[in-house]
Amino acid sequence: APAMAGARPDAPAAAEAELLLLQSQALAEEEAAKARRELLTRFLQEKLSREQHTSAGALRRLRTLWRSALREAKDQELRADIETLSQTFSRVLDCKDGVIEALLRELEEAEEQHSRALRSHLSLIDQLLQLQRCRLGYLEQGFAAQVGSLKAEFEAERCGISGGRRGTWQQWCPGGVLG
Repeated sequence: APAMAGARPDAPAAAEAELLLLQSQALAEEEAAKARRELLTRFLQEKLSREQHTSAGALRRLRTLWRSALREAKDQELRADIETLSQTFSRVLDCKDGVIEALLRELEEAEEQHSRALRSHLSLIDQLLQLQRCRLGYLEQGFAAQVGSLKAEFEAERCGISGGRRGTWQQWCPGGVLG
C-alpha cells in the first residue's frame, strides 16, 4: 500500500504534467491553427487583391474594346450618312443647275424678244415720224397755198379799193398803212 501511496503523490503531478502537456499541445495546436488561419487569410487577401487588380485591368481593356467597337460602328454609320448626304446634295445641285440653265435660256429668249420689240417699236416710231413729217409738209404746203391765195385776194381787194375810193380807205387807215 505504501507503494501505492507513493505512486499517488506522483500520479497527480504526472496527471498535472500530462494535463499541462495536453494544454500546451492544445495551445500550440490552437496557435498553429491560428497561424495557419492568418496565413490562409493573408494568402486569400493577396489572391483577392490580385484578382481585383486583374479584374480592374480586364475591365479597362474590355471598356477600351467596347468603346473601340462603338467608335467603329459610329464611324461606319457616319460614313454611310455622309455618302447618302453627298448623293442627295449632288442630286439637288444637279436639279438647281438645271433650273439655272433653264432660267438663263428664258432670260436670253426674253432679251431677244425685248430687242425685237424695241426694234419694232423704233421702226414704228420712225414710220410715225415720217408720216407726221409728210403730213406737216402737206399742211405747210396747204397753208402756204392758202396764204398765197389770201394774199392774192387781199391784193385784188386792195387794188379794187385803191382805184375809186382811195379817200375812204384813208379814213379807215390814216397814215397809209397799206400804201
